[in-house]
Amino acid sequence: MPDLVLFQPDIPQNTGTILRTAACLGIAVHLIEPAGFPLSDSALKRAGMDYLERAALVRHLTFEAFDEWRNAGQRRLVLLTTKSAEPYADFSFRASDLLLLGRESAGVPDTVHERADTRLTIPMANGMRSLNVAISAAIVLGEALRQTGGFPAAG
Repeated sequence: MPDLVLFQPDIPQNTGTILRTAACLGIAVHLIEPAGFPLSDSALKRAGMDYLERAALVRHLTFEAFDEWRNAGQRRLVLLTTKSAEPYADFSFRASDLLLLGRESAGVPDTVHERADTRLTIPMANGMRSLNVAISAAIVLGEALRQTGGFPAAG
């Protein structure tokens, strides 16, 4: 099933919300360091609540370490960005995809953009700049899970 990847997140509440979403949907979250906040349970607790203990969090010390890991597993890197014209809903997701979300303050650097296998966007109304990263993660992850049959069984 697709995994979420956070590139050097800035806001602990967003990371906590993403970890809670991932725990509820049974997927892993890869966090590429450094984060813009201490990676402690207390920093993530408010948004993640008691779901954090059920979240599958994998930490990568650098983007290079993460990229080496993903290349070894031959996993496709799907960057969610406002700098794309390809709508996420027109894309054919695979169960092994890694959905990469950038920093809330700056996205990802050009070097990371270049390493992505594809870049997708969420269409928005004219004049709107971006959605919250946790909302973006949920929107695109929902479509990826729908396409790949990856939602957990009910019950």
